[in-house]
Amino acid sequence: MITRSIPTWQAELAAAIRNPLELLAELELPADAPGVKLLDASIQFPLRVPRSFVRRMRKADPQDPLLRQVLPLDDEQRAVPDYGTDPVGDLLAMRGAGVLHKYPGRVLLVTTGACAVHCRYCFRRHFPYGRARAQEDEWRQALDYIARDEGIREVILSGGDPLCLVDEKLAPLATRLAALKHVQRLRIHTRLPIVLPSRVNTALLSWLTATRLRVVVVVHVNHPNELDDEVGTALARFAAHGLTLLNQAVLLREVNNNVDTLAALSESLFSAGVLPYYLHQLDRVYGAAHFAVEDGEAVGLVEALRKRLPGYLVPRLVKEVPGKASKVPLLA
Repeated sequence: MITRSIPTWQAELAAAIRNPLELLAELELPADAPGVKLLDASIQFPLRVPRSFVRRMRKADPQDPLLRQVLPLDDEQRAVPDYGTDPVGDLLAMRGAGVLHKYPGRVLLVTTGACAVHCRYCFRRHFPYGRARAQEDEWRQALDYIARDEGIREVILSGGDPLCLVDEKLAPLATRLAALKHVQRLRIHTRLPIVLPSRVNTALLSWLTATRLRVVVVVHVNHPNELDDEVGTALARFAAHGLTLLNQAVLLREVNNNVDTLAALSESLFSAGVLPYYLHQLDRVYGAAHFAVEDGEAVGLVEALRKRLPGYLVPRLVKEVPGKASKVPLLA
């Protein structure tokens, strides 16, 4: 009998920490640490964080910026006006199973509801993945929709996180998209290379470089401490295979709303071969209001970055407004 070995990244994903008390114990923090008031672990959006990401957190520090992104706190239960379950109008933009079409020339596929890490500010933390996954019918509805609209030049794989799917599912999808002559680019929005860098393996790189489509990988890094040597190696593998690497960050209170932190993030990203792309204002999703930074403060931070860094290292400060034809810039 031939047994198939499980890829390293899948084994690490299966071993992710799911219990807040286990996470605190790993970091040598008591459950009643200052500033830590845990949310019931049975909530709709439970904890999930790979151990490789936990190893980058500072021990005995309840204010660690990586910990704050993933630890469920009771602040999430506060009802705040204008914070809802569909903050960016995803449901209004659905054009079929998992197909979101908001902007001209590009379409987004919600490939899976799975993520390697559950970021507490996630704008899709309430999204109805059970009825909105594009892969449910082997991508048929999605591919038919894209085939009918020859104005679509770019397909964005999102989720969840598309790289939570195995390569045996993703490679055939890329092949079928490449067969549509009007599609020119494949964009992948993913946090896995950051929180689970073992995901960037030979199998993934093989199908990414085999397609005729121009591939853009948009990673998600909010703080320079997320970038260690292992992540740097993973990102270098992408760059060595000719893929375009961009970063999208979210401006988060008590995580990165500091010009020194943002400058260090841009410098660290560029050293790793990634161009800072967007700095998002927080999407107003229920449960995340405690991360919000006022627009005026956000503008001030980016203006300070402009004085410190060359223009290509300053991300565009934007917010997403439902119904708009693009992201809305907060600075000219």
